[in-house]
Amino acid sequence: MKDPLRHRLEEGGIAAGLVVAFARTPAIARMAASCGYHWLFLDLEHSAMPLDVAGQICVAALDAGVTPVVRVPANEPAWIGRALDSGAVGIVVPHVDSPEEARRAVDAARYPPAGSRSLSGLLPQLAYRPLPAPDVMAQADALTFLIGIVETREAVENIDAIAAVPGLDALQIGTNDLSVSLGVPGEIDHPKVQDAVRRTIEACRRHGKVAGFGGVYREDALRLYAGLGLRMMLVANDQALLLAAMRQRAEFVAGLV
Repeated sequence: MKDPLRHRLEEGGIAAGLVVAFARTPAIARMAASCGYHWLFLDLEHSAMPLDVAGQICVAALDAGVTPVVRVPANEPAWIGRALDSGAVGIVVPHVDSPEEARRAVDAARYPPAGSRSLSGLLPQLAYRPLPAPDVMAQADALTFLIGIVETREAVENIDAIAAVPGLDALQIGTNDLSVSLGVPGEIDHPKVQDAVRRTIEACRRHGKVAGFGGVYREDALRLYAGLGLRMMLVANDQALLLAAMRQRAEFVAGLV
């Protein structure tokens, strides 16, 4: 399959991602694609979304032309393997604070010899084609996009060693938790946060990884961090977008009388 996320990054443009924490039907994939988003961030850590719903949205996203990415709730092989087998192209692993945790994620997401992912049946990412096992492993490994979240002071201190881990494709800065860890909760554009973002970008450049960004939807902050060179960005949250539109319409109607 064509991966819209990778394709957009290769073009040098901003790959716009939508956090899906509220929607529960596969229609969100087609809606996001029609609005110009390149990837979906299906959040299993900070929402009540079950894995089976995430899998349905992943399959719909594959057909709609938007890359399905699942944030698992823990750095555990069972979560990572099941999300990949359900149709996820990208896996986001929270709290990657050390190279050891990065290697644990790689081991769960990659087939042998790079990792120990279990070989399952037919995969939606490969159009359910009955391929020989070596072909399944090679094609699925090439397609899988593994992302570790940088969201603590410890992760920033270890950023170069984390970025150097083979098999990891990207590091995503989780600005909300990172701001808390740095002692400036909610100050997403604080100099301390900006410095952590710069250090992450530099480490990713040194080791051939993609630097990503999430947790910020203010336009001024998005402009700030895009200016630092970030291209893989979560730019909206489905629940926040719905609430903003609902408030705007209610305020408009209240002003009619």
